[in-house]
Amino acid sequence: MSIGNSPPDDRPSVGRALAQARIAAGLSVDAVSTTTRVRVPILQAIEQDDFSRCGGDVYARGHIRTLARAVGIDPEPLVEQYAAEHSAETAPAPVAPLYEAERIRSEPRRPNWTAAMVAAIVAVVGFVGYTVVSGDGGDGDTSATSPTASPSSTGPSGRSPQANGVPKPPVPSGSAIAAAPPGKVTVKASAEGGTSWIQATDGNGKQLFQNSLKKGESVTWTDDRKIKLVVGNAGAVQLFVNGKDIGLAGSKGQVAHLTYTPGDPTQG
Repeated sequence: MSIGNSPPDDRPSVGRALAQARIAAGLSVDAVSTTTRVRVPILQAIEQDDFSRCGGDVYARGHIRTLARAVGIDPEPLVEQYAAEHSAETAPAPVAPLYEAERIRSEPRRPNWTAAMVAAIVAVVGFVGYTVVSGDGGDGDTSATSPTASPSSTGPSGRSPQANGVPKPPVPSGSAIAAAPPGKVTVKASAEGGTSWIQATDGNGKQLFQNSLKKGESVTWTDDRKIKLVVGNAGAVQLFVNGKDIGLAGSKGQVAHLTYTPGDPTQG
């Protein structure tokens, strides 16, 4: 596969668009490589519109989708642009002649009579053993096998039932923020409006999270001092700080840098 041709209009090439979005999101090549698991040489080649390192047209489209989501932009227009610019380079795979398929067709397998005989013997021995065991136990006291009464669904004290004397664990709360310990900062990010790339660090600068959050997914962090966020495509992320809904992290396509402390929900 050769290096892609120049786009026919004034819009940036696929690789240039990905590079601009990455820079706008404040991400380095190493950070995007770590998040997407696309090796740095391949990522750099794609940003220069060299797709020969991708290993084929299908892999190139997959890399474009992965990198676009990581930097917070819609991948489909870039995939369509790539297909339009490289349509001449993709040749249909030759169809094998019919006689080739007939020639390599495997012969039908012959029945394994030995295995069938062994299975029949095992079945007979098992049936005889079951008959003997059932006959010996037929005169026994049937009262010993009578089922015991099932425990009441509610005990005398009105508490929930127990299994084998062990209390059932309490049902967890539907919100991780509701159970947050006092004196700490708890931040929940929920991708309500689309995919967003998020990086979270604690008060000591330790990285807690760095990945793309797909639509419908959410993640929660807790720290004693503060939580710092870098949110790509901030208009797609709903934030909950110390149990309160503070709304969207920013506007669509914006890269937001936010910090929260135990005294918030106002931004620290």
